[in-house]
Amino acid sequence: MGAVLVTGGSGQVGGAIARLALGREIVAPRRDALDLTDPAALAAMVESREWAAVVNCAAYTAVDRAESDVVAAWTINALAPAALAAATARKGIPLIQLSTDYVFDGTKSGAYTETDPIAPIGVYGASKEGGEQAVRTANPAHVILRTAWVVSATGSNFVKTMLRLAADRDELRVVADQHGCPTGADDIARAVLTILDRIDDPAAFGTYHLVNQGEATWADLAEAVFARAAAHGGKAPRVGRIATKDYPTPAARPANSRLDTAKLRRQFGIVPRDWRVMIDEIVDQLMEKTA
Repeated sequence: MGAVLVTGGSGQVGGAIARLALGREIVAPRRDALDLTDPAALAAMVESREWAAVVNCAAYTAVDRAESDVVAAWTINALAPAALAAATARKGIPLIQLSTDYVFDGTKSGAYTETDPIAPIGVYGASKEGGEQAVRTANPAHVILRTAWVVSATGSNFVKTMLRLAADRDELRVVADQHGCPTGADDIARAVLTILDRIDDPAAFGTYHLVNQGEATWADLAEAVFARAAAHGGKAPRVGRIATKDYPTPAARPANSRLDTAKLRRQFGIVPRDWRVMIDEIVDQLMEKTA
């Protein structure tokens, strides 16, 4: 396979793809090297060489800030994918677009499948839905990957926040009535690399859900983080389980973010590992850095 352009190279997933893509040529410009708010710049980057594929990992992910920063959220999450989809379509280049569980309203009782109706409840989810629609309508040669609750040993995420807060607190109050699938950036990256091997097969095009196996609440996730940290001699605060209403935020969160990955397994043979194994790996990496 030829060179692959990965946007969002400074993010959790983009960085993981670049790091794990052994033997592949990955060009992953950081945010300061590629202006995501400039459609012409995005088109020029696509036009700059004969890419084998483009992977759009760039996103405006500040869910709460998006409620008051609507234009920026829509520019990066919807208009940038539109520009990339149009440019890649002109050159016949497949596009992989990362999306989110936030395109759903969270009212379903079970795990969401790819055919469930989308109904975002906030600006972030709506803007990501806009990005999905832009990619679908502009470039038929696309793979949209919806993921959720992304964590890693790099960047800003829930795991790192919990470990930082644990340092000086005996108890942390964590939401226990939102259910989802914690997902590792490295796991997403490995799946993307597997999909890239099949990206020229029209049968592979479409929308898929990509999350680690199993489900959790944010409180469950915090407890798993602290349990693993304790194994390294780290501090393990008590987790006080609270309701969403007790932790108000500008943006509403889906109560149910669980995603069904059966389609991904059938099409690509990708079997996600259990989220607890993924969390242990991340905490091990972070604790070793501070040892």
